[in-house]
Amino acid sequence: MDKLVLNFYKLLMALACVAMLAAFGTVLLGVVAREAQWDIPGLDAYAGYAIAAALFLALPATLRHGDHIRVTLLLDRMPAKLRGILEWWCLASAFLLAVYIAWYAGRLVWVSYATHDISPSADASPLWIPQISMALGCIGFALSFGHALLARWRGGSFIAASDETAHVE
Repeated sequence: MDKLVLNFYKLLMALACVAMLAAFGTVLLGVVAREAQWDIPGLDAYAGYAIAAALFLALPATLRHGDHIRVTLLLDRMPAKLRGILEWWCLASAFLLAVYIAWYAGRLVWVSYATHDISPSADASPLWIPQISMALGCIGFALSFGHALLARWRGGSFIAASDETAHVE
């Protein structure tokens, strides 16, 4: 089961990479179109959709790799037993919050589809289409926190800890 979930994270990260390339291509096309005096309506909206898709689709894999901002200043100063309790609480509350967000992201897609909601910008795209990537990313994020809880229950570590320290310049 772990392998299936890890492959799902990889798939979402690959889709996030495709979305970043789409955002780059859309912005580049917008720059060229402006210089050539072309009017391509909706390019800004499509770039925004692609950037949002990249952000949400990358959430599970970045959590897995320890790339999310984690404030350990308090946890590092706690006794081991209390630290363990706080880590459990943090993982459980993050899981519940991620499930809540995933539920409402999926609901938003359904409501947009059912009401035929379209973008108010020049592209007039059905909003449920770009919202699918948000819902998928939120579902993957909730799954990754559930996976982290399960790994913690087994006595392992799910989230990779980075040895790098923040550099203030």
